Amino acid sequence: MSGPQNTPDEEDAGPVVRLYALTRGRGRSERAELTLDTMVIDAGTGLALRRSEPEYAEIVRLCRVPQSVAEVSAQLGVPLALTKVLIGDLIDDGRLSVRAPVETPDDAAGLDLLRTIANSLRGG
Repeated sequence: MSGPQNTPDEEDAGPVVRLYALTRGRGRSERAELTLDTMVIDAGTGLALRRSEPEYAEIVRLCRVPQSVAEVSAQLGVPLALTKVLIGDLIDDGRLSVRAPVETPDDAAGLDLLRTIANSLRGG
């Protein structure tokens, strides 16, 4: 008889559990400025990275050119909430800096359209 079999759920939980361990159980960032479209860039070019985990090094590598928080999350394959925690750690270290996305007139018109659609879906 063979040993216990891992279910797909147990196998899938591994990377997420590891990420929660990496963030010391922090599942959310307290940084209100980190939204989906907040731009993140490496501010410490030439400085040694203070954290040894590969996720931090990958974030810094990605942010050599400005990236949105959503882009970093997607490229890492890490849930958005945990990506924000990791980015927040690098901001605290002085390694990353953030800037709000630049809103263009087209963005404002698109946002108004989305609000209109959302309101109509709510029946209001």
